[in-house]
Amino acid sequence: MKLLEGKKALIFGLANQRSIAWGIAQAFHEHGAELGFSYAVPQLERRVMPLAEQLGVNFVEICDVTKDEDVTAVFHKATDHFGNIDILIHAIAFAERQDLEGRFLNTSRSGFATALNVSVYSLVALSRAAKPLMASGGSILTLSYYGAEKVVPHYNVMGVAKAALEASTRYLAADLGPDGIRVNAISAGPIKTLSAAGVAGFRKMLGYVEERAPLRRNIDQDEVGKSALWLCSDLASGVTGEVVYVDAGYHILGMPEPPEKWE
Repeated sequence: MKLLEGKKALIFGLANQRSIAWGIAQAFHEHGAELGFSYAVPQLERRVMPLAEQLGVNFVEICDVTKDEDVTAVFHKATDHFGNIDILIHAIAFAERQDLEGRFLNTSRSGFATALNVSVYSLVALSRAAKPLMASGGSILTLSYYGAEKVVPHYNVMGVAKAALEASTRYLAADLGPDGIRVNAISAGPIKTLSAAGVAGFRKMLGYVEERAPLRRNIDQDEVGKSALWLCSDLASGVTGEVVYVDAGYHILGMPEPPEKWE
């Protein structure tokens, strides 16, 4: 049984084969969805195009989500290409490297604005542009992280941005629910992605989570893809405004030390 047979999905934020967006794209393709990709900067084209060819995707567009004219142009092209869409994936986040180092207290005004604009407002802008293409309802999904609700070293302004992203998910779910459009977020555990490379001490973070998470391991992009598949399919038709954790259970811990160390 293919859960997305006949569905059309636009995936924003694909960067390379390690992207969480790529795990989602593979799961959607396997279950029958027709896909479209968007990437952020020209330098990513050489990485994204081979992935598009691998899945037979022929709608691939660059989009600077900080520019309304770029967002409008991409959705005009999507209207011409697809007619309508059923699913929108928002896998976009960015903060200046210097604002992920040192103390959050020293976040620059411009860096704060950049992180919130790219990582959060883009969800609002894309959702607004997608709504006319979802006349029969649809599903919007974004990606968060545990740093939205608990302090994570070196995550700084991105944690604040993810908190705003989760709040935006709830407000958009309330706004778009009457139109039959569901809006949810996945809070994924740490995964080796291009954006994760900007977080100092990321390897230590992976080891820490692997040792302490209830499942005693990290998760991978395929597991996020399977959860996204569920959330965007009719199996989750009654789910909206939620943040679903895919983190091997790490978020449930109040005192994250391995139980064997308690003895």
